[in-house]
Amino acid sequence: MILKKFKLKNRYLSNRIIASPMCQYSAVNGLPNEWHYMHYTKLISTGVSMLIFESTAINSNGRITHKDLVLSNNKQLNSFKKIVNHLKSLKNIPIGIQLSHSGRKGSSEIPWIKHNTPLRKKKWITYAPSSIKRDKKWPLPKKLSLKGIKNIKKDFINSAILSKKAGFDCVEVHMAHGYLLHQFLSPVANKRNDSYGGNLKNRMNLPLQIIKGIKSRCKGMIIGARITGSDRVKGGIEIDESIKLIKELEKLKIDYVCVSSGGIYPITDLKIKKGYNVDLAERIKKSTKINIRVSGKIEDLNYGKKIINKKKTDLVAIGRSLISNPNLIYNEDSKFIPKQYLRAFK
Repeated sequence: MILKKFKLKNRYLSNRIIASPMCQYSAVNGLPNEWHYMHYTKLISTGVSMLIFESTAINSNGRITHKDLVLSNNKQLNSFKKIVNHLKSLKNIPIGIQLSHSGRKGSSEIPWIKHNTPLRKKKWITYAPSSIKRDKKWPLPKKLSLKGIKNIKKDFINSAILSKKAGFDCVEVHMAHGYLLHQFLSPVANKRNDSYGGNLKNRMNLPLQIIKGIKSRCKGMIIGARITGSDRVKGGIEIDESIKLIKELEKLKIDYVCVSSGGIYPITDLKIKKGYNVDLAERIKKSTKINIRVSGKIEDLNYGKKIINKKKTDLVAIGRSLISNPNLIYNEDSKFIPKQYLRAFK
């Protein structure tokens, strides 16, 4: 079943394996460069049915590091348009982009230089729903004003419009991994007492307003969201609240959610193991009618087949395993192998 076609909005995917967005921290002035051409050319050549670009900031303040991709202006639009055109000339599959704002998780060192460390030099002011540090060693973020929240909404919608102009087929809004929209959703990060904080309904307002705005301005595009099934910390988001969020997203007619977890703090109760988000995805799938994608150490297709056949998810997102084993799909079914490569697999 994992290699069978799947209809997502108005497109038929050739299988149920999606190339997961993976931060590369390699941009210059927010622009994709030679590294991104190499990286995405490799990924689109693995036999996946859909490719999602890495987390891309909606403005320069929303970057995680100074090497993040950004899509907020026409110069960046033109650069993205070139790489999307290049990839579509190689393979006609849906290509998406994950849009994000880092919030209090921004102004960070590149992970392979100093993991989980805020910048000391060339740092910038970070913003969050409340002035609460991510961790003891992280700077205190500024609380977003209502005007600031309005600008965040505007920038998400602008970035989505630019994504459509660049030729992307899909926009995935990042509401997980401890980034800004996750911070608004989580009761441990959001202590506001206005219409964007307090009860779950208020905490959902910003993400839902962003989706509504993108849906109205980007008709025809596949619209998805990366969500957290659980914060995996005491007092944080639990699965029942996530299901309520997804039911609201269903009302807005988004096309899928990708289930993740953890990330609101640097250290949570998350235990990294094979398919560590699958139990959450299964609960959500049983409680909603939306298309479910799951990520998190799905490293082999036999396991992917198993969880799809047991109706725990509709789609699987595979990332690092496609880099370490780019022939993962080709070795499973020769119909995905380019004709030029067939003799190499006999």
